[in-house]
Amino acid sequence: MGWLTRFLAVVAFLTGGVIFLPDTFGLSSDGPEFQKAAMILKLGHLLGFATAWGAAPWVTFIGGIIMFKNLPRHQFGNLQSKMFPAYFTMVAVCCAISVASFGYLHPWKSSSTTEKYQLGFLLSAFAFNLTNLFVFSPMTIEMMKQRHKVEKEENIGNEIGWSKNQEVAKVNPKLAAMNKKFGMIHGLSSLANIMAFGSLTMHSWYLASKINL
Repeated sequence: MGWLTRFLAVVAFLTGGVIFLPDTFGLSSDGPEFQKAAMILKLGHLLGFATAWGAAPWVTFIGGIIMFKNLPRHQFGNLQSKMFPAYFTMVAVCCAISVASFGYLHPWKSSSTTEKYQLGFLLSAFAFNLTNLFVFSPMTIEMMKQRHKVEKEENIGNEIGWSKNQEVAKVNPKLAAMNKKFGMIHGLSSLANIMAFGSLTMHSWYLASKINL
């Protein structure tokens, strides 16, 4: 995870520079190269946004639910522990691309209030995904592994669904406490994910207002 942390730190630094100091990067809107780069950046912004927004409802509302209903619970958890870090990384990178592109096309000093709000929505989505990637996701995965260990001792976890876990938790205080802690951490992660999705959805309204069909 060390290389990923350094990479995203560099991306965040460059993104901030593009937003607040475009001239430092040779990105002044008065420069002769602006029009040449504008179309590429618009495409980058659109693809980054579309990828991030499209991945969120699939992972959150479709793919995860289908897997939970059809895979043994421990197999489902192990798969999620591999998938979610990749998902949050991809969405964070896509949001960074969208933020940098939007900041280039709408420099902070000359942008309108609406454009500043939109930049805020994109930055929020980026921040929520980073929080999930570096804070909530590792905590959730570690808690899941600890709970799996306790469940294996009780010979449960290879079934589909929560029924056996809930039955054993009634007579196993340690498992009940783990369920409560896992639920709290997982809930915070889900909330951050929904907030990121909501921020991107707010930006979609802005994009829709700019499209002529």
